[in-house]
Amino acid sequence: MPARTITLGEIASALGAELRGDPHLVITGLATLEAAQPDQLSFLANPSYGRYLERTRAGAVLVSPAMADKVPTNVLVLDDPYLGYARISHEFDTSPAPVVGVHPTAIIDESVTVPASASIGPYVVIEAGVRLGDGVVVGAHSIIGAGCVIGDQSILRPRVTLAHGVTMGKRCHILSGAVIGSDGFGFAVHKGAWHRIAQIGGVTLGDDVEVGANTAIDRGALDDTRLGNGVKLDNLVQIAHNVQIGDHSAMAGKVGIAGSTRIGSHCMFGGAAGISGHLTIADGVQVTGMSLVTGDIREPGVYSSGTGHMTNREWRKNAARFRQLDAMARRLKELEKIIEG
Repeated sequence: MPARTITLGEIASALGAELRGDPHLVITGLATLEAAQPDQLSFLANPSYGRYLERTRAGAVLVSPAMADKVPTNVLVLDDPYLGYARISHEFDTSPAPVVGVHPTAIIDESVTVPASASIGPYVVIEAGVRLGDGVVVGAHSIIGAGCVIGDQSILRPRVTLAHGVTMGKRCHILSGAVIGSDGFGFAVHKGAWHRIAQIGGVTLGDDVEVGANTAIDRGALDDTRLGNGVKLDNLVQIAHNVQIGDHSAMAGKVGIAGSTRIGSHCMFGGAAGISGHLTIADGVQVTGMSLVTGDIREPGVYSSGTGHMTNREWRKNAARFRQLDAMARRLKELEKIIEG
């Protein structure tokens, strides 16, 4: 589906940006500073990319006031050019528009009322007692378990699975392959054998939640697993049973949160970070990629535990020294005693 064209003046009006240039210039798409053509719009959010400004061929560039005088072409000036890019990107989205109505191959329980504004794709299965909001889109081969509630304007991409008893707020966006409401990893061990614990809680998502492709959110063992408003999860994230995530927190790919941990609001976790179970993480915490959190974090801030890459030769030396840390610490204490004595 081709993207529509829009003039620079229309973009400036839509974003509330200051336009320095030709309002009649027709923009047909978005591109990076390096690749943009004269009929495309680009942006500069990170000053380290400012070196590309002088030779960009973009028809116009979104920039902050501090960089506006350095742009050799038409300029749209915004305090937050990246936010401006995010907003205007939807004008050029080439995703096919959903077809309103129910595909004839869909299997829908007779107890379910499908709003006239909804789009139900091929081979969708919707079980008993499901409630669908206005404008809901359910992609092909998705399964919605019994008793689920899906809020207005929420979108399920193809092959999404909601187990029974999942409640989803308005304008949620669930990407392909996500599984929400699967059983948590709950077992009791007795005499060396594992005995499964029934997971009788559910999953509750707030408004404007995004769940990435192939992400799994487990149902609660007793109470619901809960994600607050505006939570954003990348692909391949694992949220275990009874986890609570506060409003507007975001997690990059392969983050894993173990059971019953409580995450505050406005937190950010880098890729492959691991958070142990039964912890409390304060509001405003940032955990950098590959970090492992094994204790409570009570204060906002940036936390790290993963180490950066190094040559294999350096790593082998450091690994050998790591094994010696305890003995070195003991010798240091003995030396301190001698010096102090």
